[in-house]
Amino acid sequence: MPFIRPGALIFGALLLAGCATEPPKSLVTPFPPVAEHPIAAQPPQLQQPVRGVWLATVSRLDWPPVSSINVRSASARISQQQQALIQKLDKLKSLNVNTLFFQVKPDGTALWSSKILPWSDMLTGRIGDDPGYDPLQFVLDEAHKRGIKVHAWFNPYRVTVNTKTSTVSELNQTLSLHPASVFLLHPDWVRTAGERYVLDPGIPEVRDWITSIVAEVVTQYPVDGVQFDDYFYAETLGSPLNDSETFRQYGQGFASKADWRRHNTQRLIEQVSRAIKQIKPAVAFGVSPAGVWRNRSHDPAGSDTRGAAAYDESYADTRRWVQQGLLDYIAPQIYWPFSRQAARYDELTRWWADVVKPTHTRLYIGVALYKVGMPSTVEPEWTISSGVPELKKQLDLNESLPEVDGTILFREDYLNQPQVLEAVNLLKARWNGAGSR
Repeated sequence: MPFIRPGALIFGALLLAGCATEPPKSLVTPFPPVAEHPIAAQPPQLQQPVRGVWLATVSRLDWPPVSSINVRSASARISQQQQALIQKLDKLKSLNVNTLFFQVKPDGTALWSSKILPWSDMLTGRIGDDPGYDPLQFVLDEAHKRGIKVHAWFNPYRVTVNTKTSTVSELNQTLSLHPASVFLLHPDWVRTAGERYVLDPGIPEVRDWITSIVAEVVTQYPVDGVQFDDYFYAETLGSPLNDSETFRQYGQGFASKADWRRHNTQRLIEQVSRAIKQIKPAVAFGVSPAGVWRNRSHDPAGSDTRGAAAYDESYADTRRWVQQGLLDYIAPQIYWPFSRQAARYDELTRWWADVVKPTHTRLYIGVALYKVGMPSTVEPEWTISSGVPELKKQLDLNESLPEVDGTILFREDYLNQPQVLEAVNLLKARWNGAGSR
């Protein structure tokens, strides 16, 4: 999330599926308890199903336009960026999209006027340079004019998208800024993982710092929601997170480092959930995790899948967060077709529907718009009739399950790609005829 690592959710771990008894009892979080200690406020009951889109700013994937960075005149750059965003919002309005998930923290920088983070270099080409306007306020004003809600999407732990010498040089140049980069202010918090600079989730002060960032946005801006993506412990085999010293310092009493890591992620979610509800109870808090919580071969309560699991790979017990009432919504990324046996779309969607059924947490399904119309030998459904039949099946299933409260497309710029034209026409016809359920 969804800054996607293509195929990572499937190929990261191929496991054998097992059998499950009914009802399944989890080995790690028995089902229930349901909302034993609810934190999140109870959401309004009659809400319009979400028709959503993620808009990524990391690496300028969706916005701002790459060409705007090379414009010499600040006023021309601002105009180009704002007009590009207005055009995108107009298109979303024409599709009857009602919720935009706007990436405000792609890394250790901000797309709002922050006292904690420096301005994002995505806006000007240089970390810390004032862009001359407030992008978050601008998108809120323009989206709300069009009846579109805006959720501020945060990547909590990522500091940079690479570890290049040039990147380090740019970070070092923020030393005189107020604020400077966390890379300089708290070097003891910074690690490498997944060939990126990241913050160590095991350090309590790191979690407090992230919570303060979310609190700043919720306090200062009329956002409709806050969302974290799936990057919690985001390491790779070739570039693991070295948190051994942190574990020695804070991991006493835990049977394993994995259990301690899950505890750290749990603590972050609890802190952020409480903070949002204390500041503005009406602001929705959600997470968009990997589509697989656990595979049934590892846990009887898991899904009949063989994919990389959030619980085991990202150390995120996403099912537990739903059960405990920590989230207003969960938006699992189910980026595979019906025929993908390792992680069938229908299997995972129905599994999540069962998870949220006895709770107050709403369920939105993340759909792989980026795959529609793209050639694939592993998932040929995306090219059959330009992928429209597969997309239609997924939308049909979402709308047929009362527990599914909406669909979110990953990601915005693909709405403008030629291979998705027929799919966009399908969405336009379908969502313009949509109403409240």
